[in-house]
Amino acid sequence: MRKNLYAKAAGLLLLLSLFLLLGGCSSALMDPKGQIGVEQRTLILTAFGIMQIVVLPVIGMTLFFAWRYRRGNHKAAYTPDWAHNTWVEVVVWLIPCVIVLFLAGLTWYTSNSLDPHKPIAEEGEETLEIQAVAMDWKWLFIYPEQGIASVNELAIPTDTPVRFRVSSASVMNAFFIPDLGSQIYAMAGMDNDVHLIADEEGTYPGRSTNYSGSGFSGMTFEAHATSEEGFDEWVSEVSESSNSISFDDGYRELLKPSRNHPVEYFSEVSPTLYEDILNNYHNGEPVEVLPNETGYKHASSDHQEQDGDMAMNAEAAE
Repeated sequence: MRKNLYAKAAGLLLLLSLFLLLGGCSSALMDPKGQIGVEQRTLILTAFGIMQIVVLPVIGMTLFFAWRYRRGNHKAAYTPDWAHNTWVEVVVWLIPCVIVLFLAGLTWYTSNSLDPHKPIAEEGEETLEIQAVAMDWKWLFIYPEQGIASVNELAIPTDTPVRFRVSSASVMNAFFIPDLGSQIYAMAGMDNDVHLIADEEGTYPGRSTNYSGSGFSGMTFEAHATSEEGFDEWVSEVSESSNSISFDDGYRELLKPSRNHPVEYFSEVSPTLYEDILNNYHNGEPVEVLPNETGYKHASSDHQEQDGDMAMNAEAAE
């Protein structure tokens, strides 16, 4: 008897501990800082709430029937030949079917309204373009209008729609700022895009959500959502850097795999850098896989000098 009391007390203590531990957690998806994230949270909560119409009654009836028809309750009716009730069948099948149809319609509608490629700027509203390139294992952000670039640091003004053009200079990655909303995949030679907006100032973590090799854990960056004045100050700070980058000068060096790459600024950027990166994978040249090395190289002799730069970790290629 005493052992049972101890077991119940331990179970209750464990349950309370879980609530305390979970209370210290935070969820960017449930506390978004941008319009897209807010609409996605609304969809998640709406779908979750509607599904409870079925889940909660099922849990409640399971507990009730277990208590009502327990072995020691001799007042409960014993009807071993009961097999069918029309009203029960109607309720059991009709309500789930209506919920499934409603959720299907809601998902179809929001899949179109939250299409990551769909611009969110209103007519006449300015959109900021940022070109994001995934590398091993860092992010290069190019600001074509400002003529600057940064590595592993991003700044955007609040209340300004931003179009991210996303590609990869290596294996497949995924660009994601959880506080702002949708993620989008980054693939070599592909010009993908996602539209986001920040409603509140703050620093939000960004990352790749697609495993890309042994340095993946350090492939993170900070996204600073600031006022217009704060964004202009950040642009001025980057413009003071003495570094420059173009496809033929600086990019090859940056392309080398590195772990936990520090924040880096470039004040001068080739206007065609992003297109050059895309076109680099559109030349149709075959790629030779090195049999006993950790990488690959272009078959063209012009590119063989860059074997070291283009080396790709075999683990990442998997």
